[in-house]
Amino acid sequence: MRSCKDVTALVIAREDRKLPFAEQLALRMHMAMCKACPPFERQVLSMRNAMKQWRNYTDDER
Repeated sequence: MRSCKDVTALVIAREDRKLPFAEQLALRMHMAMCKACPPFERQVLSMRNAMKQWRNYTDDER
């Protein structure tokens, strides 16, 4: 099993590149057993979505 430190690095790396199948599997297995990492993953996804909305923001939307 991967450490939480390794898994957080994978969660962040997944933002920039497609993970190989072995890393995807390791990530899923760890998330199923860990209490701390799923909230971190949700935070990363929330930040990604917020940045996506910010990039698409225009002053016309007021």
